[in-house]
Amino acid sequence: MRFEDVVLENQACPLGCAADDELVLVGRDRLHDLPGEFRVVRCRACGLVRTNPRPTPESMAFYYPDDYGPYHDTRVNVSNGERSGLSAWKRSLTTRLNSFTLGDHVPPLAPGRMLEFGCASGLFLHSMAALGWKVEGIEFAEKAAAEARILGYRVHTGTLEDAPEPEERYDLVVGWMVLEHLHDPVRALRKLHSWTRPGGWLVVSTPNVGAREFSLFKDAWLALHLPNHLYHYTPETIARVLAEGGWQVHKVFHQRQLSNLLASLGYVLKDRGSLSRLSEKLIRFPENGGKLHYLLYPVSYLFSLLGQTGRMTVWAQRSR
Repeated sequence: MRFEDVVLENQACPLGCAADDELVLVGRDRLHDLPGEFRVVRCRACGLVRTNPRPTPESMAFYYPDDYGPYHDTRVNVSNGERSGLSAWKRSLTTRLNSFTLGDHVPPLAPGRMLEFGCASGLFLHSMAALGWKVEGIEFAEKAAAEARILGYRVHTGTLEDAPEPEERYDLVVGWMVLEHLHDPVRALRKLHSWTRPGGWLVVSTPNVGAREFSLFKDAWLALHLPNHLYHYTPETIARVLAEGGWQVHKVFHQRQLSNLLASLGYVLKDRGSLSRLSEKLIRFPENGGKLHYLLYPVSYLFSLLGQTGRMTVWAQRSR
């Protein structure tokens, strides 16, 4: 697809509010430097922030090239070396540290049936299957979905909206940094509600536009991620959207990491044309920071207590 073929659409607030939006900012694609400018607006009635107008579902593929970062970050290394005792020990330690960084992943449930929408290349499916869960996935990108299927998992290629009914209902549904990408989140959440057993759980993570990071960096905020992120949630607005979809929020965890802040600072320096080498290192910190992430744990823990790390994980249970 070419940029000339991209079509934008206007979309009303999904909570049914009267048309009364205020302009928050105008931004662009910073991840791949693809063309286009996009408006971010806030609904004056409910406070929900969204990208509007936005690329249509058909046009959005232009902004998801094959080298889109999340596809690579969720690949599973199945080399023989990974199965050694030392590597297993390292993976266990890394898992514990990542749990500390991200906050609690899922509620303490006995293994059952789990769906991950937006499963990318299958890393989380692989991790949960190792704990005894029967896992399935949905992934928009064919290449990433194919990699997950190579691992032996059932993965539907396409959107959540066009995915077929499951053979059995799920006990747990998860979506890591996906809900903000959906064109119709309320419809999607209602669909997931119908696919889940009574008492089932939904766990989603998403950027938190209510954090000071956003007000500080504005269009240079890493987690704004235009135009891929169509909705920009706060703890309050995500609770409203989840409730409209049939889910009751139980807990909100503020993830213990500062990648957003450092990469956003890199964008600011790049915009000013200063310290180019440092700006590029900061922008690449989320994927190239390595062990430096661990050194930032004490500060990120304090920021998470204040709700200021820019990303959150939400536990919600199926309403009757």
